[in-house]
Amino acid sequence: MGFGFAALWMIPFIWVVRTAFLPKESAIGSGWSWGLTFDNLIHVWQAAPFGQFFMNTLLVCSGVLAVQLVTMTMAAYAFARVQFAGKDLLFMLFLVQIMVPPDVLIFSNYQVLNEMGLLDTLLGIMLPYFASSFGVFLLRQSFKQLPKELDEAARVEGASRLHILSRIYVPLSRPIYVSFAIVSVSFHWNDFLWPLIVTNSEDNRLLTVGLAMFAKATESGAQWSDVCAATLIVSAPLMIGFLLFQRQVIGSFMSSGIKG
Repeated sequence: MGFGFAALWMIPFIWVVRTAFLPKESAIGSGWSWGLTFDNLIHVWQAAPFGQFFMNTLLVCSGVLAVQLVTMTMAAYAFARVQFAGKDLLFMLFLVQIMVPPDVLIFSNYQVLNEMGLLDTLLGIMLPYFASSFGVFLLRQSFKQLPKELDEAARVEGASRLHILSRIYVPLSRPIYVSFAIVSVSFHWNDFLWPLIVTNSEDNRLLTVGLAMFAKATESGAQWSDVCAATLIVSAPLMIGFLLFQRQVIGSFMSSGIKG
């Protein structure tokens, strides 16, 4: 049954890949053609600034992830090991963000960015995602599972909290970091609504927004080869990354099971 569902999932992807490499006259025809060409990919890459879109998306994904790893590490360690008044209540309020869909906050986030003068900037796209309550929750659970004796032994040796965090907690929680990085990069690579609202110029558009604009511009001509080629350009990096590192990806999720 699993193989059947996988085959059904692959049918649209195979059709997109095949159409992307077909000549335009063969793509809109009813017959089958074995002729393949790279002209569609070359034409699409030159017709729209997909190189700029790709660099913007890469910068946004890497920038958001880098800041998230820092903020969620600090917050998770505080919630897991630092004692302060109202910690449990604050953590419960913090987790409320998980139950709030990001789309609900679009209007308020837009107003804040407008007041800060960050509309139509890459920083404006990244700013609302610099903190992740989901990542804090996962990492806090991982930190709480580590024996407290590790802290005590390190403190006997004169290690500071920052030293303990960087030399003990972070390395031992590597599967959590890898799993979260995969989720974060996949989400921001495919994110569409927020970048669409925030950006107005081509210089700051991401791949998903650029693909939508390109597809809209080619609707009247029914250029299926061009649209499929553009779709392949957008989705190929994630697909190739998964195929190259699928063993590490699966292993990280298998190793990051969270106990109660």
